[in-house]
Amino acid sequence: MFTHLDHVGIAVPDLDEALAFYASTFDLHSVHEEVNEEQGVREAMLAIGDSGSCIQLLAPLRPDSPIGKFLDRSGPGIQQMAYRVEDIDDVCATLRDRGVTLLYETPKTGTAGSRVNFIHPRDAGGVLVELVEPGADAH
Repeated sequence: MFTHLDHVGIAVPDLDEALAFYASTFDLHSVHEEVNEEQGVREAMLAIGDSGSCIQLLAPLRPDSPIGKFLDRSGPGIQQMAYRVEDIDDVCATLRDRGVTLLYETPKTGTAGSRVNFIHPRDAGGVLVELVEPGADAH
């Protein structure tokens, strides 16, 4: 079902400050940045060597966005675990057949043209799990 650990999403209040911290502390640098208006987030992907996995830094565009609400409720920190899949429609159908609640009826557009959906935390041990089918511009 899952082919790789795609990324770990970390909510941060200020993307520029977080990018500077990750660069100076861990030698991790952004390989992709974008603004996702639909999700209300400014984000950056930081590659972990050549593993294919990333750290995704997520900063809110507005306080009422999902990341803004997360920061208000929980403060900065891990917000999600994301797994790469080959066929998100097939994986979503399989998970629904197994009684898993997904946040979206159909996948939405994610980072770099990917298609994404999320497993509700109550069905994943309290963890928000993102399913990612990479787009043509994958990180």
